[in-house]
Amino acid sequence: MATSGGRDAERLHCLVTGASGYIGGRLVPELLEAGHRVRCLVRSPAKLRDQPWAADAESVQGDVTDPRSVAEAMRGVDVAYYLVHALGSGADFEDTDRRAARVFARAAHEAGVRRIVYLGGLTPSGVPERSLSPHLRSRAEVGRIFLDSDVPATVLRAAVVIGSGSASFEMLRYLTERLPVMVTPSWVRTRTQPIGVRDVLRYLAGSATMPADVNRAFDVGGPDVLTYREMMRRYAAVAGLRRRVIVPVPVLTPRLSSHWVGLVTPVPASIARPLTESLRHEVVCREHDIARYVPDPPGRPLPFDEALALALRRVREAQVATRWSSASVPGAPSDPLPTDPDWAGGSLYQDERELPVDASPQALWKVVEGIGGDNGWYSFPLAWAVRGWLDRFVGGVGLRRGRRDAERLRVGDSLDFWRVEEIEPERLLRLRAEMRLPGLAWLEMYVETDAGGRTRYRQRALFHPRGLLGHAYWWSVSPFHAVVFGGMARNITQAAAKGMTARTHHQRPRRTRRLRRRRARDSDRGRD
Repeated sequence: MATSGGRDAERLHCLVTGASGYIGGRLVPELLEAGHRVRCLVRSPAKLRDQPWAADAESVQGDVTDPRSVAEAMRGVDVAYYLVHALGSGADFEDTDRRAARVFARAAHEAGVRRIVYLGGLTPSGVPERSLSPHLRSRAEVGRIFLDSDVPATVLRAAVVIGSGSASFEMLRYLTERLPVMVTPSWVRTRTQPIGVRDVLRYLAGSATMPADVNRAFDVGGPDVLTYREMMRRYAAVAGLRRRVIVPVPVLTPRLSSHWVGLVTPVPASIARPLTESLRHEVVCREHDIARYVPDPPGRPLPFDEALALALRRVREAQVATRWSSASVPGAPSDPLPTDPDWAGGSLYQDERELPVDASPQALWKVVEGIGGDNGWYSFPLAWAVRGWLDRFVGGVGLRRGRRDAERLRVGDSLDFWRVEEIEPERLLRLRAEMRLPGLAWLEMYVETDAGGRTRYRQRALFHPRGLLGHAYWWSVSPFHAVVFGGMARNITQAAAKGMTARTHHQRPRRTRRLRRRRARDSDRGRD
């Protein structure tokens, strides 16, 4: 039973550090939804500009190692969230973490803050702190600094957090997707207790209203205890990949395996190394006391497979954001955010083109909306035809479907081997590929106006690969993108400038020209 002292409905003033990071950027909207006021302490407030919640939260500039900026940020705050760490900042990250935690704890006490909430790492049972990896040792030390301070603290200790943007999860994602056969370090046999990001956020938000006499650490995890090998295989199953062959070998030390991870994945070696060093420790929850203060609703915490499915949902449902700033509401906590690292969210290859147009936005949109079918694709007709033949050869739809209406499109329309996924009149047309591909593909066409009032055309081709074959496919066709997509962008802008919505005569296939000549001859004979 919750013992929050009757303060659940109280509107608190919360300070969130690390709001531009993985957990912080997802916690802010949770706190706002709970009715709390939120202030974000970030080194660069501009990083939060495109967040859907930016207008509802206060942002102040500062650094957790700077006593003055932390003291200013703490003014009038009830609950202070510490969600930063110096992992990846260099060999002295332990010293940086220690110094920042002490500055934060001191400023919280002087400002009269009621509670500090910290998300740390789950530590192994029975292992002396000096024997822990530097990453886990630093996390444990920061938690101890807060618990020993003069401000009541809640220290949540989690292992692998399942959600797009979590470094541990991204390592798991990339290794599994890119390697159907893996020779792996022995740590793939290590047991751990992963937790979905939704449950982490629920515990963090609920910790704000804990009774004043609670000052302790809590282990938080999902219901499944798995080895990393089991997580990789279950990831492959949920993602629809073939069963992965995983062969552990003892010769890969943490240092060597961090280079191996760096070679296979885009996760920086400065982050991969301390994480892989931590993987030699078994980290399993020893208690679930957090439920006394933040009760678990039915079905929670989420099982691993369900948390994984949510983390992959955006791509599986073909939900590719046009612009992060265009989202009217935040996505799921497991979805990618604009402030996530470049290597987060899985691979999403793209080819982007942008050109000025000597025509009105309406004229350009007429060309964009009229694309496909008899009007063609405005570039290299033979390449599109060959791609259609190949698709039909492997059982796909090919180019035979054409389009429902020669001039107008609506969401759900088939368009050759594409499907209209989104249409915003005179602004955006997004098509999702329905051809046979080792992945998911989209084509986006934008009509825009620049600061000088001039019309611009922007075009994006996106591809989310599925497995190693998907990556190989993208790189095999990328040399032709300049001809196909580059020519497409040029010809669309030229057609708009000339007021054309169909192919020029030289772009029509011979069969179409012969058919029209035959109809003309038949018409002449009829008049005779």
